[in-house]
Amino acid sequence: MPGREGRRAPRGSLERPYSALTLRLVLAVFGLLVCLAAGVASAARGWTAVAVALGVLAAVAAVDIGVVLVRLRQRRREGGPPPSLFG
Repeated sequence: MPGREGRRAPRGSLERPYSALTLRLVLAVFGLLVCLAAGVASAARGWTAVAVALGVLAAVAAVDIGVVLVRLRQRRREGGPPPSLFG
């Protein structure tokens, strides 16, 4: 049975869990683009309620993008680990 020598230590802890901010940023940008495209298409077809709902979801995604960017900037100032897709 292999020993623990080959295992990497976990990046987070119970007191300060590790967050996948870059993955969250990618997903929020994807959601924003999809909601905007579908909202414009819905508005062109005259589906006002659907277009408004997609517009609200796009606004939520835009706010999430802003929050993630602020947190990434704070992490860089604190000297945290460099961003990767899953962290």
